[in-house]
Amino acid sequence: MTLQTELMVALKEAEPEIIKLRRMLHAHPEVSFHEEETAKIIKSFYRRNGMQTVNYGDGYGFVVDINSGKPGKRLALRADFDALAVQEDNDLPFKSQNPGVMHACGHDGHTAYLMILARELYKRRNQLSGMVRILHQPAEEVSPGGAKSMIKDGVLDGIDNVLGAHVMSSMPTRSFNYHLAETQTGRANFTLIFTGRGGHASMPHLANDAIVAGSYFVTALQTVVSRRIDPFDTASVTIGSFDGVGSFNAIKQSVTLKGDVRIMKETTRKTIRTQIEQLVHGVEVMFGVTAKLDYDDNYPVLYNDPDFTKAVVASVKKAKLASVTAITDCGPQDPSEDFAYYAQERPSAFIYIGCDVADGKSHPHHSSSFMMDESCLLTAAQVMGTATLVYLGV
Repeated sequence: MTLQTELMVALKEAEPEIIKLRRMLHAHPEVSFHEEETAKIIKSFYRRNGMQTVNYGDGYGFVVDINSGKPGKRLALRADFDALAVQEDNDLPFKSQNPGVMHACGHDGHTAYLMILARELYKRRNQLSGMVRILHQPAEEVSPGGAKSMIKDGVLDGIDNVLGAHVMSSMPTRSFNYHLAETQTGRANFTLIFTGRGGHASMPHLANDAIVAGSYFVTALQTVVSRRIDPFDTASVTIGSFDGVGSFNAIKQSVTLKGDVRIMKETTRKTIRTQIEQLVHGVEVMFGVTAKLDYDDNYPVLYNDPDFTKAVVASVKKAKLASVTAITDCGPQDPSEDFAYYAQERPSAFIYIGCDVADGKSHPHHSSSFMMDESCLLTAAQVMGTATLVYLGV
């Protein structure tokens, strides 16, 4: 039996354990930068299996190194383990036990399959060459993300390439999906406060209405993408919050707006920020208000190295895994991902495993009804395991 076959059989036999781990993590979620107990659970698993963990970053991130003791390439496999501030609506026996917190993006599944894959690779470390770094990362969901501090702390020192995977409820279950080059959007967020002068609604001439100023800004903002961005580029600007709550007969002194920016080229990032700053200044002058803009340029565009990604795809195609139903170039994806920081530092690939639930309903990521078909987790483990073995030249 080849090592490839041996590993695939071991992962198939461990599928119930992967699902059990995922459900346990799902029932006990923790939000970004607060994943203390989650990290303890994962580390305990590795200790029981004779594996050591090493902390990285200023959060709860850590790694497990699988050293063959022989020269060769060095690959990092990354999974994130934070949850979201979402109240779960699903009626499941393993429903979230933490009010207002839910694994609504699949990070529990990412963690579970990688834990088992790491254990099985560790058992066979003497048959490998090079090294595999299992990278468990917290705080993917919230800027500045968990990746940055781990990278700053040296988590990629000596690493040649990084490979990550994400389950996707918008893709057919057990499909393996990929894209080359620019693959996920870059992101920025901003908070904007306009301050005027409050007053009585019957005497608007004695006041300076911040709601009018904010409303004009929202309307003018729509021209940034439609008139300042090349139609062949991808960009979006959204105002997700306009907090101007007050009384029906009072002119509001101050309003707070929160916005989201998505781009597919880093050159577009600067254009949008410049245009927003100019609009803010124009509103100040036009309406006689003052503005405070807090602009956070955070996650970069996620760039999949074409050569490395093609090699990953080729290895999975050649393996003809029974757990993979289709292999598809899914095209660019709308969400942003802090895996992009790893991809800035090392040639990387971020791939997708379909997990669509076959009930005919929509279960989108970040929603209170997010669900996954758990058969995707074996697919993820086998795809990542296959790519790892081929990468190491086994």
